[in-house]
Amino acid sequence: MAQARSKPKVVAENARPAPKLASKAASAKSSAESAGDNFWSEKFSQAACVTAHWMGKPIAFLVAAAAVLVWAATGPLFGYSDTWQLVINTSTTIVTFLMVFLIQNTQNRDTMALQLKLSELIIAVNEAENRFANAEDLSDEELEKLHEELRNQAETTLGALEGRRAARDKKKAS
Repeated sequence: MAQARSKPKVVAENARPAPKLASKAASAKSSAESAGDNFWSEKFSQAACVTAHWMGKPIAFLVAAAAVLVWAATGPLFGYSDTWQLVINTSTTIVTFLMVFLIQNTQNRDTMALQLKLSELIIAVNEAENRFANAEDLSDEELEKLHEELRNQAETTLGALEGRRAARDKKKAS
């Protein structure tokens, strides 16, 4: 039976305490607002997931392509009028507008899931630096500084590896 490893705790360097509410009334009001917000957030999330699921299928593309072909085919019937053109322009604008929110929601969920998975891996690896587990919360300047630090470490490691390879190849050649 595999032995369970204890996970080190992640402690944020710039941890901020959670704000405390002034009274129970404020807490109750906040909970009620949160429940309402949570309901709509959950409904939007469900609708976005279902829509994204269906819009990512080939049939969705085929339906959209068929709609464009039908629109194009009706051009001569309507004399290629301004109204005929307005139909496709308005339709595509509305769909694009709504899809922006859908794509952003999907991207936010995917990014958060990826961040959580990476954080779990960083925390689980004993040799890893836990300060990377909350990197998404750092400022742009802190991220740039961390990026530069890791780039320097990578270059140092690459230099060491190239040195070992050169020594190994030299040894083989002898």
